[in-house]
Amino acid sequence: MPRRRGRYTGSLLIGLVAVALVVGLLAGGIVSYSATMQEIRRLQDQLSSFENQFSSLRNQIAELGKENVIYVVQDNFSLSDLYEKVKDAVVVIRGVVVGGVVQGSGFLYNFEGQPVIITNFHVVNGAGEITVTFRDGNTYPATVLGTDPYADLAVLSTSAPNTEIRTLEIVSSSTLKVGDTVVAVGNPYGLTGSMTVGIVSQLGRTLQESTIGNYSIANIIQTSAPINPGNSGGPLLNYRGQVVGITTAIVADSQGLGFAVPSNTILREIESLVTTGTYTRHPWLGAMGHDMSYEIAKAMKTDVTYGWLIASVVPGGPADKAGLRGGTQQIMTSSGALVTIGGDILIAIDGFRIITIDDLLSYMEEHTTPGQVVNFTVVRNNSRINVAVELGTRPPL
Repeated sequence: MPRRRGRYTGSLLIGLVAVALVVGLLAGGIVSYSATMQEIRRLQDQLSSFENQFSSLRNQIAELGKENVIYVVQDNFSLSDLYEKVKDAVVVIRGVVVGGVVQGSGFLYNFEGQPVIITNFHVVNGAGEITVTFRDGNTYPATVLGTDPYADLAVLSTSAPNTEIRTLEIVSSSTLKVGDTVVAVGNPYGLTGSMTVGIVSQLGRTLQESTIGNYSIANIIQTSAPINPGNSGGPLLNYRGQVVGITTAIVADSQGLGFAVPSNTILREIESLVTTGTYTRHPWLGAMGHDMSYEIAKAMKTDVTYGWLIASVVPGGPADKAGLRGGTQQIMTSSGALVTIGGDILIAIDGFRIITIDDLLSYMEEHTTPGQVVNFTVVRNNSRINVAVELGTRPPL
């Protein structure tokens, strides 16, 4: 009997161990299954979240294809907000001339507490019965306070009540760089309150204007924002809605290019235009010439292919008094242009490199005044010399 009981006890223990193993395996399987299911559910939730994000992104992309896109520029500023901010300060300017009516744009500015309208000289040149029309359609007579043909600027006053007056801020154009975003608001072809957007394409251009003879308007901003007839006189704005220039459309068939007088010119002249009716501080060299080229350099037997070649000097003018020399003979270029060669080549002014007439005139307009002495680096007979010149004042038109 004792021997059977021992065998029974051993068998029972083995059975209990086996049962425990099975139970353990089952419990482990259940725990493992539970963990696996939790992981599967978590992955399913992530997949669902990704699907929702993808759907949202797809909808956003689809929205970008619609016409009502809201363009945003620097500092997260909306162009539509900018337009709302400035639109009431831009006016239509009309005047009567022989043979019809002229129309352009202008904008309001607060000059020492006096609201004035700034526009282009060529918009009001020779015009009578000038009026300004505000965005609400109200029209009032205007009077020319001052003009400067050399900068294509004019300042007007108006009898409009204070309830109509919304002015713009003018800031320095010195900080402008090629590639900066700019906005033009004006009235091209009579389409009131039109806005165009572009970038600064280049700085320091010069433009020829028929009303000022052989002189050029210096230090002009070139922009990709299209400027058309009727835009002339409207503001060129930075992305904050501040004026950095005044648009001009004197270049016919400019193929999408725009030009603007820089705001520094406005700030420099505004007091004189309002208080005296004119501006007489444009520096003058008193010389005429051509941009250098490889073809001209070859004809002159020089290796200088840049700079400004003096063709002639005005007798008694600043260049003549300083001893600068004009040309001695004429040649016909391959393009059919008649060029006077043999004169001095100006390659720098006060150390600033002169590549074309744009560089020379823009530097003079921005950094010099009549009576100031500047130092030119000159190539004469293939030798470099320095010539000091006391600048004069451009003769009145």
